[in-house]
Amino acid sequence: MQTVTSPDGTTIAYDEAGAGAPLILVAGAFSYRKYPMLPKLVSALSDQFTVYNYDRRGRGDSTDTGPYSVQREIEDLAALIEAAGGEADVWGQSSGAALALHAAAADIGIRRLALYQPPFRVDKSTPLPPPDFQQHLTTLVADGNSSAAVRFMMTKGMGAPGFAVGIMRLLPLWRRLTRLAHTLPYDVAIVGDKIYGEPLVAADFAEVKVPTLVMAGGKAPGPLRTGARQLAEVLPDGRYQVLDGQSHAVSPAALKPALTAFFRQSPEE
Repeated sequence: MQTVTSPDGTTIAYDEAGAGAPLILVAGAFSYRKYPMLPKLVSALSDQFTVYNYDRRGRGDSTDTGPYSVQREIEDLAALIEAAGGEADVWGQSSGAALALHAAAADIGIRRLALYQPPFRVDKSTPLPPPDFQQHLTTLVADGNSSAAVRFMMTKGMGAPGFAVGIMRLLPLWRRLTRLAHTLPYDVAIVGDKIYGEPLVAADFAEVKVPTLVMAGGKAPGPLRTGARQLAEVLPDGRYQVLDGQSHAVSPAALKPALTAFFRQSPEE
């Protein structure tokens, strides 16, 4: 484990593996650098890239400093890019993809961006989070009701069936999820108002000028695929790719060829 210090004094923990151009992985909600999928993705990519796998603030071995702001998470990523040599390619998943978009717009040294299923909802014909979603989630966390916060995030925010979440509460996995409940309002703040069914607006992404690959799984829910496709269409330099047979829990084996082909291009291609 290595660390960098963000401008507000937060310690950001990360692992570095492989050789080649630097590639930083940005995890989504409920994830941290030791989440099983991420070490597998590091292993898959480290023969082509120097991979940086980090704990976002408040997770794993990273510390936290309040009050929270999206800008502080951008600064965390900027500190890691500086440690990687001043520029890097970035891959982000779900809310981590939304964070990567904010960071790219801030021009902190991202060369190319690959995103897997940012959680944007752009169609009001499908179930959407309630209008007070962020406020209610924040209240649950502030009251120390971690279990209720996780359930609320999964059912009202992510659309998971209530019975499935009920089963999860009986598994050892639930303890790991509740340990990260305090970071869920961070993910919601990052995604912002792009979960309420409004079409994406090109002006909101005008500063994301780097080449960007937006991916979705062929087995992912339709609203996630629609949001990913629309994002690629409104980005200044976006392209869209479907990974056949993949759900939101994407396989590193499926990601590797897509990421390798995209990141091995020159930034001008």
